Amino acid sequence: METLQPAEVAAALGVSPNKVRQLIREGKLMAVPGSGYSRIPADFLQDGAVLRHLPGLITVLKDGGFTDAEVFEWLFREDESLPGTPVQALRDDRHTEVTRRAQALAF
Repeated sequence: METLQPAEVAAALGVSPNKVRQLIREGKLMAVPGSGYSRIPADFLQDGAVLRHLPGLITVLKDGGFTDAEVFEWLFREDESLPGTPVQALRDDRHTEVTRRAQALAF
């Protein structure tokens, strides 16, 4: 998995590195668990923005009791029925099915 530092994410989004850290604190973006705010998956960005439905998906999973590590693992776990990973499905604009699965898991 390709990861980016906050400064690289900031450049891609057109914001400051502090804003990137704020997005992580607010749950609108995630860093690799255990890396602090230092490594953010490049797959979480697309066309100069955070994946459109990623913040809501993170919220659904966390509200359902998932830890950061569990959210991260779920987002990148291969799922033959999607196919691919939930993150790839978001990137391919197949967010409805991913969100439905997250809601079913979380409640």
